[in-house]
Amino acid sequence: MGRIMKFAALAALTLAVAGCASTWRTYYATPVDPAVSRGWRVADVQVVVPDSLTTTEQPGLAPDADIVWREDPPGDRRAQVAAILKTAAERGAAGLRGSRAVRLQIQLVQFHALTFEAERGVNNAGVHNIKFIATVADARSGAVLAGPEQIDAALPAFSGQEAVRRRAAGETQKGIITAHVAETIAGWLGVGPDPRREFQRLGR
Repeated sequence: MGRIMKFAALAALTLAVAGCASTWRTYYATPVDPAVSRGWRVADVQVVVPDSLTTTEQPGLAPDADIVWREDPPGDRRAQVAAILKTAAERGAAGLRGSRAVRLQIQLVQFHALTFEAERGVNNAGVHNIKFIATVADARSGAVLAGPEQIDAALPAFSGQEAVRRRAAGETQKGIITAHVAETIAGWLGVGPDPRREFQRLGR
């Protein structure tokens, strides 16, 4: 009976994810002109996580909250995801080496990473759904130079046997998300390849 219940639970997880199948994307509408951004140098990165964004420690496949993050120990999830975004933004803007000092502000909209239950319970499914608003302003005057631009930075999450292999190789959700958000910001700022794309994936 235990084996049957376990199978039924796994089937329910898979069906729940399948019910949320969708098209995901890494996208921004208006990239910064490289001819403009090459004159910038990022002197400060600010990450804003609005108090209105909800968090949850609820276990399960797809908890209903704006911020879902499990890989760090239990604690201030807003601060944890803000640190991830700050590191990613600094990396993404590292290619700007101009003379004009600017401030890059990232305002979080959604940070919905895969839960451990979903990572273990399904194969070839799951999405890290990251959304934020980016703005570049002059560091001295505060004049807005680019944005505010909403950026979607969704990416496929590893799950099932792929997750086992990747974790054994030292890859983590944090590392993969940080790298993807950095590449997305670099593309928007005109100092990296254009990362915009769509993909089909079962997830939420």
